[in-house]
Amino acid sequence: MKNILSAAVLGFGLLSAPAFAAPEAYVLQASHSQVVFSYNHLGFSTTTGMFSGFEGEIMFDQEDPANSSVSVSMPVKSMYTGWEARFQHFMSDAFFDAKDGDMITFNSTSIEVTGENTANITGDLSINGVTKSVVLDAKLNQVMDEHPMEKKPWAGFDASVTLLRSDYNLGAFVPFVGDEISVNISLEAMKAE
Repeated sequence: MKNILSAAVLGFGLLSAPAFAAPEAYVLQASHSQVVFSYNHLGFSTTTGMFSGFEGEIMFDQEDPANSSVSVSMPVKSMYTGWEARFQHFMSDAFFDAKDGDMITFNSTSIEVTGENTANITGDLSINGVTKSVVLDAKLNQVMDEHPMEKKPWAGFDASVTLLRSDYNLGAFVPFVGDEISVNISLEAMKAE
């Protein structure tokens, strides 16, 4: 998703900030951000794939974290399955019918802080020409005013959501191949220059 949930992490209000701070831009750090998905294959195994190297921007309102936002996008063809034949099958007209430039996007619509380091991030997820509202269960892992190597503000978090692939016109072989897709996201974001 360009990199989905960082805004939520920052929206937990755990960064120290002066009063009345304006929203600040953070960008996803592509080399340490992944979206991993898994599904049941005919009851025999759990099959896994991932997306990485995507982009995203978070606008973090330190005074009012619920006013923060996040947008992420990733090319469909950035999917990694570990087996070329499976990748080609997913890119075929049986599933994505993917063309160069086809994207998966997520744009937050609200952030609900649920605990000291947790939040629900609601947003519009667009896959395969279909847009649906989803809720990501997010957890802040760590926020630092200065990354030990990069020397700039940094944040990291995990999130998860369960999707039905049939909701996105990707329901080939249901119910034999599981309709439910478990999605686990782990992201890092740095303050924009």
